[in-house]
Amino acid sequence: MIPGVGSVELGIGLALVGAVLANLASLLKHRGCQQVPLVRIQAPLQSARRLAASPWFAAGWGIAAAAWLIHVAALSMAPISLVQAALAGGAVSLAVLSQRLFGHAVEPRQWLALLLGGVGLGLLALTLPSVNGSHSQFAVAAIVGFEGSLAILALTLAFGYRRSAARQGALMAVIAGTLFAFAGVAIKALTGEGDLSVFVLAPWIATIVACGALAQYSAVAALQRGGAIETIGLMGLVASAAQILSGVVVFGDPMASGSVGIGLQATAFALVCLSALLLPPSRARTLSAQPA
Repeated sequence: MIPGVGSVELGIGLALVGAVLANLASLLKHRGCQQVPLVRIQAPLQSARRLAASPWFAAGWGIAAAAWLIHVAALSMAPISLVQAALAGGAVSLAVLSQRLFGHAVEPRQWLALLLGGVGLGLLALTLPSVNGSHSQFAVAAIVGFEGSLAILALTLAFGYRRSAARQGALMAVIAGTLFAFAGVAIKALTGEGDLSVFVLAPWIATIVACGALAQYSAVAALQRGGAIETIGLMGLVASAAQILSGVVVFGDPMASGSVGIGLQATAFALVCLSALLLPPSRARTLSAQPA
């Protein structure tokens, strides 16, 4: 935890600011990605040079770096579940920025999807009991098990991506969101009070760097293959939901007690799932956007 910092409210405020900046950065990167050839994992340096040559992508990358620093600061001040719920609450800004600044068409179902996702994760945060401090303590076995599950999920989705030609942008967005969640949970651990030893720390940091690189590649691939709203929205939704779950499983964030609280949290998760189903565009729009 950062010395002298312990305000949960400030951490949530920073998370909201970071959400708007992250959405703006993703929209800039989406426009830059559309102007370069498809990235190839077999030629990472060539793909990186092409992306860096795009002013749109470079601007998005710079803003994303600032948003990431704000996100790390927020994680050091508040529980990860509340930080991610605040980030999801800023999802509506994605549709507003996309439509007003970039001229993207946002379907009514996508407005509804972003609203449901934000409400669902916000409801999940509101039903959590009151917490004090950053809730950064964890057990190594718990975090290794959770991160291992995320890694297996990402690999399974990657195999499914290679076998499916339909909805590749959406599937790659889910993979990217899973990898971003992996990195976010690991960063929370590094800023916290767990019992990672010196011998574990170095490979742990190396894993974060490698996973972050794969997440960036997956995000670019998703942005090149899908529309802005569905890809950016799905990445954020998956990353937020997984990290909120990590708050309970790994870092001991308390869950609601009583039948009413449990029912509200079940409703919140149902809203998140419904949001993910509604985010992809309608079939008619998908077919009309395909080249002849």
